Amino acid sequence: MKDPTSGTAPRIKTTTYSLAVDIGGTFTDIVLRADDGTLFVDKTLSTHQNLLEGFFRGVHSVLDKAKVEPASLTGVVVHATTVVTNALIERKGPPTALVTTEGFRDILSIRNEHRYEMFDLQIEFPEPLVPAEFTFGISERTFADGTIRKAVHPADIEKLAGELRAKGIASVAVCLLNSFRNAANEEAVLEGLKKALPEIYVSLSSSVAPQIREYPRASTTAVNAFTMPITEPYLKALAGKLIEEGIKNKPLIMLSSGGVIGADIAGRNPVRMIESGPAAGALAATHFARQLDMTRLLSFDMGGTTAKACLIEDFAPLVTGAFEVDRVYRFCEGSGMPLTIPSIDMIEIGAGGGSIASVDSLGLLKVGPRSAGSEPGPACYGRGGEQATVTDADVALGLLDPDGFLGGDMPLDKTAALHALEGLGKKLGTGTIQTARGIFRIVAETMALAARAHATDRGVDYRGMPLLAFGGAGPVHACAVGELLQSTSVIFPPQASVLSAFGTLVTPVRLDLVRSGLSRLDELEWTRVDTILDSMIEEGNAALGDAGCTTADIHLNFGADLRYFGQQNEVTVFLETNPRQEHDSEAIRKAFETAYFAQYGVTPSHVPIEVVSWRVTAMGPEITVQTQRLTDENRTDVPPTKRTVHLWEDDGQVALYQRNHLRIAQTIAGPAIIEERETTIVIPPRWAATVNEIGCIVATRNGI
Repeated sequence: MKDPTSGTAPRIKTTTYSLAVDIGGTFTDIVLRADDGTLFVDKTLSTHQNLLEGFFRGVHSVLDKAKVEPASLTGVVVHATTVVTNALIERKGPPTALVTTEGFRDILSIRNEHRYEMFDLQIEFPEPLVPAEFTFGISERTFADGTIRKAVHPADIEKLAGELRAKGIASVAVCLLNSFRNAANEEAVLEGLKKALPEIYVSLSSSVAPQIREYPRASTTAVNAFTMPITEPYLKALAGKLIEEGIKNKPLIMLSSGGVIGADIAGRNPVRMIESGPAAGALAATHFARQLDMTRLLSFDMGGTTAKACLIEDFAPLVTGAFEVDRVYRFCEGSGMPLTIPSIDMIEIGAGGGSIASVDSLGLLKVGPRSAGSEPGPACYGRGGEQATVTDADVALGLLDPDGFLGGDMPLDKTAALHALEGLGKKLGTGTIQTARGIFRIVAETMALAARAHATDRGVDYRGMPLLAFGGAGPVHACAVGELLQSTSVIFPPQASVLSAFGTLVTPVRLDLVRSGLSRLDELEWTRVDTILDSMIEEGNAALGDAGCTTADIHLNFGADLRYFGQQNEVTVFLETNPRQEHDSEAIRKAFETAYFAQYGVTPSHVPIEVVSWRVTAMGPEITVQTQRLTDENRTDVPPTKRTVHLWEDDGQVALYQRNHLRIAQTIAGPAIIEERETTIVIPPRWAATVNEIGCIVATRNGI
């Protein structure tokens, strides 16, 4: 029909849909977002034998719900995945070799000689990813100032290629001494190996982690080499399958540093993807911090396998330059493999819904770190699991509805849960319900203890900080954790169960880069600094261009790692101006002293300052998300039903609400349970909750 005033047919607005898929250890979460803010979500069990099976099962389900054809997905397609983490935990990578400077073959075994428990005579470390028989030395030497004393001889590379071929090596990590200052020898090894073995994967430390300190650089490069033959084919298969399904946009991949990047670059740098799912959750928490105008927040993400916390300050998550994976002791820093890559600063604070409860050598109840995952899963999943888990305890206590789990699409077996808890209780000498209560309490205490330590280590006063809870199990346990942390409130955002997937849709294209350039601050050679920064800017612009950004869209942020002369550890400082333009050492000094004092409470200003590394963050345009405001239109007062809950001492009937029936500003007095399809929220006694205009449920303790 034509518009009579214009003589032309009116333009019909086409809805743009964006898709996010987050593959976790237990569930795969899918979010479909329309440009008007409407969300369609789903959860399905992760399929670890073939991750793409669960990926597309969930995509088909959510598209069917929304009645949307694949061709209508004209927005972004973003993916967060545990494929790298799974490979490291299960050690299911292909044969991987490490090439070092001759005389440094034992770098992964010797580590850095740091003992995380000084007086533990049986101290344990994770086995190196690369065994000794797959580690090779090559004759070369680069000095600390970048001068090449001895170049790599082509005959040595040819000999190395023959040994790699004979041992069936699929991927190689190359970490030569001081290559972060001059990568020429590493690049010569790459060129020679690719000529002799075109099919082999090669990771250079000068590209993956061009930073000072040999062991962390070697560890990071080894992890990248170990996982590249898995992730690169996986991401290529994903891109191909999306095209087959009629989804034309290339996928963007979530990185640990809190940004997304093209699949090609992510596939070559899998070490940057390790914390992609939890990082997306932290970005979603940041989004809601802005929506709620809360400058300080503690995100609490409890899924099926683990629980993680992240401090949000000034509407941004804390970022770190290093973290660990595959720890021997989950909460003990130094007991894992170090990775020197930028990452959102999160801490694994406890167990997830699938974490297994057991009796330790002292006869005490413990929860985790082993998890039932999705295969076989908790006993109540009815998939062959026989050991009691956190989810089994929640079912036994009446917190989860066995018939309504995932909207009834995945009924739970309460009898199996009780049977598993009964067996555990016999070992402890406790009844079934008492055992389930013990699991619930231990999980809360463990998570609160770890969150306190994490905040205190970073000089942050956690007391009174609001808690934003999400993940499949987070809303069930959040108030118990919040009470122990003295939180003023606990916030439950809409669709909390799939919030990490939503977080990928509010994340801009971004790449964080770092290069070492050791120098005293008062003796900086700005020509060298400019060269380091220019190389990172060039790399960042190229990566963001590959992800679809134009040069005009790219914004650069700068930072540096500094320390007082003689110290071992650095403090990362973010700079307000471009160092290449200002060359202002005094501004850098003031920024460092401010950050140092905030963390340690002192500033030994008489001691010279050293710059250890420079940082550049290349970012695309900010993502603007239209937030749907709730109205009470078409909502009718629906009285709550009742459910028997055994968590608190006064067992009895508690009020049961459906989230979509709640009205704005309605008060829900605890004890109560609020349900939506994918999420169960537990409001304990002495707590009350209200609903705000953006759909968040805010719970507070009485008297706070």
